[in-house]
Amino acid sequence: MEGEVRVNCFDCVHFYITWDKNFPRGCRALSFKGREMPCATVLSSSGIECQRFTPRESERGRGRGPERGRGV
Repeated sequence: MEGEVRVNCFDCVHFYITWDKNFPRGCRALSFKGREMPCATVLSSSGIECQRFTPRESERGRGRGPERGRGV
């Protein structure tokens, strides 16, 4: 398990929230939406973790706040 990245859709660039109340969560990489988290749907249907998981860029690297050279 060491060195493995745990799949969490909230941390993936492909995850999105839809306007569809029946299917509120979606995955752009796999082109589907559903009631469950996409990573749970992939795991239950294929038996393996999502292979399209791509971690989001951290908030610190986006240029927000004084740590990016503004202020002080």
